Amino acid sequence: MSDSLNRLHAAVLEARSRDPSSSRTAKLFADGLPKMAKKVAEEAVELGIEALQGHRQAAVLESADLIYNLVTLWAAMGIEPDEIWGELDRREQLYGIAEKLPKKPARPKQARRRSLAVAALPR
Repeated sequence: MSDSLNRLHAAVLEARSRDPSSSRTAKLFADGLPKMAKKVAEEAVELGIEALQGHRQAAVLESADLIYNLVTLWAAMGIEPDEIWGELDRREQLYGIAEKLPKKPARPKQARRRSLAVAALPR
């Protein structure tokens, strides 16, 4: 799989300098990082919706769209796929392959309520 993502990353880097009127990738680069980030979020939501509706094939298609937009975002940020693989390898060593980093401990409910109350005070 990493070979496919590496090829996609290389193709995205090559396509970013094409004419934005004829290249979707070049248009994303021309539109800038905010548009790219928005596309990643949109595709993630669309994937989630398809999954919840049990639409397997649509989830495959949305997954491909999400990966394309994610790789495009990486390219715009100067992130190489090997950096992502390195982080996954690091996490595997620490937590196991099917785990993600633990969340920071949540603040106690009373402290959160106090923060919300303070934030609601007129200034």
